Amino acid sequence: MADGTLTIELSTDELRAVTAFAVACVEPALALFERHCPDDDRPRAAISAARAFAEGGKRTKAIRDGAWAAQRAYQETRDSGRAAASEAARAAVATASAAYLHPLAKATQVKHILGSAAHTARALELEAGDDHAVGDAHIAKAEALACPVVVRVLSRYPAAPSGGGRAGELLRRLDAALSARA
Repeated sequence: MADGTLTIELSTDELRAVTAFAVACVEPALALFERHCPDDDRPRAAISAARAFAEGGKRTKAIRDGAWAAQRAYQETRDSGRAAASEAARAAVATASAAYLHPLAKATQVKHILGSAAHTARALELEAGDDHAVGDAHIAKAEALACPVVVRVLSRYPAAPSGGGRAGELLRRLDAALSARA
């Protein structure tokens, strides 16, 4: 590219595998969100749209619209002090974003691959009284869920970026564990 950014080849099958991984990682967060916000279906809609793509559907506007709606759910739950539900909604945003992983060799793209797992882990921690062992356990489950295709895709990107608080720490831990498998 003209700005010096390297591009990465990504096939549709690889994008589907990354999205399927994100969907598998987010399930506990969706259940948590719906316990706190039973009348808010925005995260479920985002995850359902991502699941449809992972299962062979097209990348449609419904995925992007679902991500934006889940983002609003994240903001509303954050602003109302429902931290666990807020992180769960962020996990839904990350799940939908996985379908739109950009083929740019930038560390920030790792969030599209692993954000669902990291935000789900953080939501579960918060729900358990900020018990880091709960988040660590979810990261271990996510590591086990990552198929070789996800590991290969992740290996094409730089290491996860710094920052992001506890969710960023969880993301970097998962990134390091999966990168060691490459």
